[in-house]
Amino acid sequence: MNNVANHTSIWLAKRLFDLCGALAGLLVLMPMIPFIAIAIKVTSPGPIFYKQLRVGKSTPEKMVFFEIIKFRTMYQDAEQRTGAVWATENDPRITPVGRFLRKTRLDEIPQLINVVLGDMSLIGPRPERPSFYSKLENAIPYFADRTYGVMPGITGLAQVNQGYDTCIDDVRRKVGYDHSYALSLCSMKSWLTMDMSIISKTIIVMFDGRGR
Repeated sequence: MNNVANHTSIWLAKRLFDLCGALAGLLVLMPMIPFIAIAIKVTSPGPIFYKQLRVGKSTPEKMVFFEIIKFRTMYQDAEQRTGAVWATENDPRITPVGRFLRKTRLDEIPQLINVVLGDMSLIGPRPERPSFYSKLENAIPYFADRTYGVMPGITGLAQVNQGYDTCIDDVRRKVGYDHSYALSLCSMKSWLTMDMSIISKTIIVMFDGRGR
């Protein structure tokens, strides 16, 4: 009973932290949004925002889907010929403005809306695309387990330690980080310590321009 109560209190605290953090983030970053929107619009045709179906918090019995919101970083209809593929170094599908947004992770700002809506957390495993999911689940042991009962996040332990995925081997290494993060949710102290560490490293990654 104590374990159940402890688990519930952690998730309530995490949700409160997400709401406060997302709303504060939107308030602080709001002045930047018009400039980003103008830069996207004047440098390439297409919408300012980009929505994409992702796999959310799931259980062994049920897979939850939601639409992730990002600033558009690719040319319009960039994946019509290639299909769903991972980003590569100097990816020709990415616009010049999009490259800057990815390197600084500013393309992720609209996902704060996903956090407010309850689709995502500020911190957690990255939500995967359904088109990749079956392939990854068959190729990587315990891949699906990484989001069982854990809300996907804008940033996370895997992202700050490794970065964007470019192949299955990258995802395979990330799975270990995702499971390590899930283990940190066993107590309030370990969760807070882990989340504060990830937030600090995320800020460093943004200023280092290590995104892709």
